[in-house]
Amino acid sequence: MPSVLVIDDEDRIRSLIREVLEPAGYVVEEARGGKEGLERYRAHQADVVIMDILMPDQDGLESLVTLHREFPSSRVIAMTGGGDMIGILNFLDVAKMLGASRTLQKPFDVNVLLEAVAAEAGVSSIRTVPSHH
Repeated sequence: MPSVLVIDDEDRIRSLIREVLEPAGYVVEEARGGKEGLERYRAHQADVVIMDILMPDQDGLESLVTLHREFPSSRVIAMTGGGDMIGILNFLDVAKMLGASRTLQKPFDVNVLLEAVAAEAGVSSIRTVPSHH
């Protein structure tokens, strides 16, 4: 079963991602911040990392750079909420430049999350969930 490491300082975001991915067949591990996430990844290299960009202990961009330097083949989906900007570039654009393979803008549709994780994990069949619209 493919493994996913979710790095986000918000408990409810990590819980939501776990609730979506586990029934779809993923093993989900969680970390509350960049430093903890890097330690967990070093101990067990997940197939896919989903990383928030804005976190208090070590932000996602710094964590992404470190992760990619140590593990160049790591597959990272960067996510953030709001219109977070660095000058004219938004954080998701910067994350892509720093090595994220995909980006998600919060709030995201759970099927978009499932499709992104499946693509990064190299899984062909994914179970989508009914839309609540």
